[in-house]
Amino acid sequence: MNTHEYQAKEILKRYHIPIPEFEVASKNHDVDAIIKHLKLKEAVVKIQVHAGGRGKAGGVKFAKTPEEIIKVAESLLGMKMVNNQTGPEGVIAHKILISKPLEIKKEYYLGAVIDRDRAEPILIASPEGGMEIEEVAAKHPDKILKVPIELDGSVRGYRLVSLCKFMGWKGAAAKTGAQIAKGVAKAFIDTDASLLEINPLIESPDGKLWALDAKLSIDDNAAFRQPEIAGFYDHTQQSENEVLAKEFDLAYIALDGNIGCMVNGAGLAMATMDIIKLGGGKPANFLDVGGGASKEKVAAGFKIILNDPKVKAILVNIFGGIMNCATLAEGIIAAMVEMGIKVPLVVRMEGTNVEEGKKLLEKSKLPIITADGLAEAAEKVCAVLKR
Repeated sequence: MNTHEYQAKEILKRYHIPIPEFEVASKNHDVDAIIKHLKLKEAVVKIQVHAGGRGKAGGVKFAKTPEEIIKVAESLLGMKMVNNQTGPEGVIAHKILISKPLEIKKEYYLGAVIDRDRAEPILIASPEGGMEIEEVAAKHPDKILKVPIELDGSVRGYRLVSLCKFMGWKGAAAKTGAQIAKGVAKAFIDTDASLLEINPLIESPDGKLWALDAKLSIDDNAAFRQPEIAGFYDHTQQSENEVLAKEFDLAYIALDGNIGCMVNGAGLAMATMDIIKLGGGKPANFLDVGGGASKEKVAAGFKIILNDPKVKAILVNIFGGIMNCATLAEGIIAAMVEMGIKVPLVVRMEGTNVEEGKKLLEKSKLPIITADGLAEAAEKVCAVLKR
């Protein structure tokens, strides 16, 4: 789950990480109060959306006077940002962050992730901040340092010394830099984060270090342990389908194809998409309804799939281990009747009460195409699109 920049900064402040003063506005009349409270003569105004590249998209602006702050804020509130991260539908900024500006002498990068190769949490540090870390890794791999984080969120002292030396920090900057690195590492572990980054981490002309921007994403599976951060969830930053999927606890990812997929189990879902592709078709989505899907979940899955205008056929592929195939059949029949599904529907199911499920589909007299195997199901759903 992603959070907004201002939310990530509020978390980081608790770990003694220096953050420039800021406040958040969601309405135009908030802005004047923020200007007075922070005693702003100039400001940086940034849209709050769950996507990077805000500066390039025009979502970060510098205002030189209080009057200009108000004007800029009005232009950014409600702005629709569209880039490669948001997709063509874009995301709308319902909030803006207004911050005191700082003069930048040098930019750095500091973040924390799970290193899948090492199977451990790590800090990633680079003296090249202000740009995507992937770009730095590709062009200047020698300018990236990876530092292990202990499972309690601590970082060994000698590794902090190496990090400060790598970043070029000395004296007071090294002391603050080590404090920031320790804070990022501890916050990463404490929040069950999948990503925590400060980019850029800047040095001001007086030699002080500041977290100018921040990003925090937490593992959805750990949200139950993070009630505060789970409360940061912003449905306005997701598509209607993603919001509906979250409501019914369905794993959903939209793709560019025209064959809707409803499957139980992530591995089976991946195999289903692969075999559709092998058969000459294009999957429109990844949709995992889970092992114990109810009729309501099945109905929600169909609604999500049919919300995509590109979908011209649907393949349901269920292995009923925990799931009862009869329950699945009842859900499919109910969805067909209540939603008036017009696109061709191919169903392949196997497992618990599969014969009863097949009988229910047959007795329904609905135009449902059945298949016994996955290859046959993929072949049939691809074939109906060629007619």
